[in-house]
Amino acid sequence: MLATPVFWGKPPGFLADLLSPIGAAYDTVGRLRRVMFRSERPPVPVVCVGNLVTGGAGKTPIVMALSIWLAERGIPVHVVTRGYGGRLRGPVRVDPTRHDAQAVGDEALLLAIRAPCWVSRDRTAGVRAAVADGAGAILLDDGFQNPTVAKTLGLVVVDAGYGFGNERVIPAGPLRENLRRGLARADAVVLLAADRDGSSAERLRSGCGAPVLSAMLEPVSGERLTGVRLLAFAGIGRPEKFFATLRALGANLVDARAFADHHAFRVVELEGLRRDAERAGARLITTAKDIVRVPSAQRAEIEVLDVEIRWPDPMALDLLFEPVVRSIHVDGRELAGHLR
Repeated sequence: MLATPVFWGKPPGFLADLLSPIGAAYDTVGRLRRVMFRSERPPVPVVCVGNLVTGGAGKTPIVMALSIWLAERGIPVHVVTRGYGGRLRGPVRVDPTRHDAQAVGDEALLLAIRAPCWVSRDRTAGVRAAVADGAGAILLDDGFQNPTVAKTLGLVVVDAGYGFGNERVIPAGPLRENLRRGLARADAVVLLAADRDGSSAERLRSGCGAPVLSAMLEPVSGERLTGVRLLAFAGIGRPEKFFATLRALGANLVDARAFADHHAFRVVELEGLRRDAERAGARLITTAKDIVRVPSAQRAEIEVLDVEIRWPDPMALDLLFEPVVRSIHVDGRELAGHLR
């Protein structure tokens, strides 16, 4: 996958204006597809976690957090994902002991740690397979623009630090569809806030009719890195977010190497990174999403910074999901009493 064009994140200029007619055509095709396709309605609730921009907005950690939230309420939740970067078309249930990133993609491997996860290029077939396997609810990873499966809830994840870039549609900008129409279709927006004072959420609420939930992406045991010399590398949607997190933790970042999203790391690249780290007296560090794309034999002595989602207002999440939880039955037992 190619790196995200730099001009997508800047105010619109000549190149964005030049490509805007193509973006308008892309948006029109997407709208026609959503109108023409007939959505299949599964017998269990489907919660879609998507976004309006291409690249990393934080969908995967949100899906992981919601799978835990639902499981804690006794709901047998399964995740269905496209398996971007993997060769298997599916539907196939991911087995982390048997599959690797080349087979099912990096995100599917991370998701399968938290809940049963299905890779399927055909979202409808993936949902059917999950239901047949006992799913009481489906978390659809990505697919907000995909019309083939009817969604009970459609959530749009927004990275507060990046927002919607230059607010133009691909290839003129990072948007997958028109911003106003996309937000209008969302049942809620999940804002991965870069600030704790809530100002980003308030700005988004002023231009969005859907509820806005704030979420914080927080490092796990990040204090161990304070003062440590590190050479960081990442091939995610926005590697600079990872590097900024390390600096905020007080790490001494001697170098930061960015690769394209879903980059498949080669042994020669990793050996080069290891030599550079040794010369600088530093340790290598990467993300949980990246380490699964590192060959197993090369993972030794590479630090991994895990992250987790924290909900500043848990009651807002309870209220949003109350209709979903109340509609689910497990063994004939309604789960209304499982709301906290």
